[in-house]
Amino acid sequence: MKPVKRNSRLLAIGIGAIALTAAVFLVMSALRQSIAYFYSPTELAEVRPQAGKKLSLGGMVENGSVQRGEGLDVQFLVTDFENSVLVKFDKVLPDLFREGQGVVAEGKLNVDGIFVADRVLAKHDENYMPPAVTRALEKANNGKGKT
Repeated sequence: MKPVKRNSRLLAIGIGAIALTAAVFLVMSALRQSIAYFYSPTELAEVRPQAGKKLSLGGMVENGSVQRGEGLDVQFLVTDFENSVLVKFDKVLPDLFREGQGVVAEGKLNVDGIFVADRVLAKHDENYMPPAVTRALEKANNGKGKT
């Protein structure tokens, strides 16, 4: 009976290892699809990620750049005071969204270099800005910071 127990134990360990490997693969696959790399407008201009790749864009909404179209369509420029990126959005903007305020847009860059946002986040009070946006703005301004 010992060889049978040993074989069944090895089979159980093998099945467990396969199940664990499959679970890790599924988790890694899901994470890879949901990861959105953060870029400032200057980093986006330098790196030029492939069109259609999910990413986040952060900076300030450039003054005088907000243009509203029909329905919910809106476009605006996100700047880090060195470069700007045109963002198009067709959903309801946050109540705190306005020109001169910090913003993080999540979406994809299209082949024309226009950022098509799925989601726009605005800072929630005058003293807060996401740390990644603050670092990007400070880097673009060589530490002088217009935040």
